Amino acid sequence: MAEDIFSTGEPQTIDDVLANKDERVALQQSLVAKYPGRTVVALKMNIPGPIKNNDALEKLFKAGEGQLRSMMTQHQYVIIDDEHWDRPTGSEAFYVVDMKADLVKKLAVSFEDDFTLGRLFDADVLMGSDGGARALSRTNFGLPARTCLVCGRPAKDCARSRRHSVTELQAHIADMYTAYFGGQLL
Repeated sequence: MAEDIFSTGEPQTIDDVLANKDERVALQQSLVAKYPGRTVVALKMNIPGPIKNNDALEKLFKAGEGQLRSMMTQHQYVIIDDEHWDRPTGSEAFYVVDMKADLVKKLAVSFEDDFTLGRLFDADVLMGSDGGARALSRTNFGLPARTCLVCGRPAKDCARSRRHSVTELQAHIADMYTAYFGGQLL
């Protein structure tokens, strides 16, 4: 099934991903400066391998984005500005939220940990600090580190040691896609 989800799309290089990261950081800094005292949420997916975006991955992103927006609405978090990217390096969404950053971070962790597809996402929460944006970490709240998509160990350990192949990770994502969307490829 992994081939079905990852067989199309424009392969990305490390340089492409790093250039996109630089643009992401610049936008986050800009949003924090434009909206002092507000919280910025940056949503993106963790997709291994050179294919970072295609119709299937966009469908996964939209499902996750819809869930996060729904959770913010349920908690009466007001989104005062947003921006969306649909790039070969992946889809991303940026929200400026009128709510305390610590509360937004707890909601983001709940999204990542409890939503069926949440493990595929990074929902970074940023607040203004001296000199720019500062990301809040799970450790700021005594929360456990993220777990590996495949084995449940700490994700950073598996990533650092390259415990799982790209093919294994993509197969797991394809299985999640199939389970979530009821077997419909697109």
